[in-house]
Amino acid sequence: MAEQDNNTIVINPQHVTDAEIIVGIPSYNEADCIAYPTDVASRGLLQYFPEKRSVIINVDNHSTDKTRDVFLSTPTRVPKIYISTPAGVRGKGNNFRNLFEAAVELNAKSIIVVDADLKSITPSWIQYLGEPLMGRFDFVAPIYARHKYDGSITNHIAYPMLRALFGIRVRQPIGGDFGFSGKLARAFLSEKLWNDNVAHFGIDIWMTTIAIARRFNICQAFLGSPKIHNPKDPAKDLGPMFIQVISTLFDLMYDFEYLWKDEYSSRPSNIYGFGLGIEEKPPAVEVNTDALFEGFHKGFKKYDKLWEEIIPTPELIEIRKAAKIEDKNKFYYPTELWARILFNFAVAYRNGQIDRTRLVEAMIPFYHSRVLSFYNKTINAGIKEAEEYLENFNRVFENEKYYLIDRWDATRKTLGSKLFR
Repeated sequence: MAEQDNNTIVINPQHVTDAEIIVGIPSYNEADCIAYPTDVASRGLLQYFPEKRSVIINVDNHSTDKTRDVFLSTPTRVPKIYISTPAGVRGKGNNFRNLFEAAVELNAKSIIVVDADLKSITPSWIQYLGEPLMGRFDFVAPIYARHKYDGSITNHIAYPMLRALFGIRVRQPIGGDFGFSGKLARAFLSEKLWNDNVAHFGIDIWMTTIAIARRFNICQAFLGSPKIHNPKDPAKDLGPMFIQVISTLFDLMYDFEYLWKDEYSSRPSNIYGFGLGIEEKPPAVEVNTDALFEGFHKGFKKYDKLWEEIIPTPELIEIRKAAKIEDKNKFYYPTELWARILFNFAVAYRNGQIDRTRLVEAMIPFYHSRVLSFYNKTINAGIKEAEEYLENFNRVFENEKYYLIDRWDATRKTLGSKLFR
């Protein structure tokens, strides 16, 4: 065992000093799950990159459930390194920062990251996420089938916002499974925006946005099998993740305003793979529609006055009309309104006149209402039909971008020198 100056714990039993390819597995208390992706990663590296020097690195948050022991004791022919943040230091982003630093220290050319709770990973995933990095690409995002109600923050906020802002389609910007080059790892370490949100669940949207905004070569990799992990009900289980992801996105909008205001349409990114057929179906995600409906209505009682400071009167009138719908199964409001709600929250966040954590918390009832609207529109739709609906949904965001820019510029003129970060 070695211990770095900042008390980061490093266990490197095979004394690895350089590697061409790294597979990183971020974790916190994943003793029950981590052996499987570790084994599959090893088999994938040996099958598809046998000539490359490789290593598997578990970047952990000082788990207390023997994640470290399970990882290190999993039989693999590929060497392993365990790196942990100090005791008490949490955050997926902090794990990634340790991975970036390890990649630079080991002079790695390609880094692949997979979630520790994956149940559907195959050796081919290592190939599909890794091979594009051997060519001209620096960032590889995944494409896989997901249940229509899995990944709701992705479907309704992260993807449509990034696509409308920067004009490139990256379908799973916070998917958790990525590939990136050693060059991009160095770039990540040099970025100025690194705060508590990025150090936690904001890391995925941060990485994807940095790769796009800094003009690195980006592609998507079709992984061939659905993502099966521990799914979450979109009506609950938000925890701090929602605030951290949205806050990071809004911070990046401020930093890269000079780029996104000049983009008015989107284009497909390169897609790696063969369009493999999918026979397996992702597991169902149960949605508590009562909780979604109730969450929206409770929001009025808690945030109505605050919403009046954020959202202009025409949109507030439409929101209040939606609130009068008494049957949860008939609840719906148009995508144009949802886009304008998000855009107004982004503008208010930039303006800094309202406590930003409270502001993002005040978005959650609207998120609940959006997911319920989508549920009611797609209850009888299959994955393909739901995806087609979401494609049209994204085009609405692109069409409404003029509204974002008008609001962004109008409040800047109003606030003048009072505008602050």
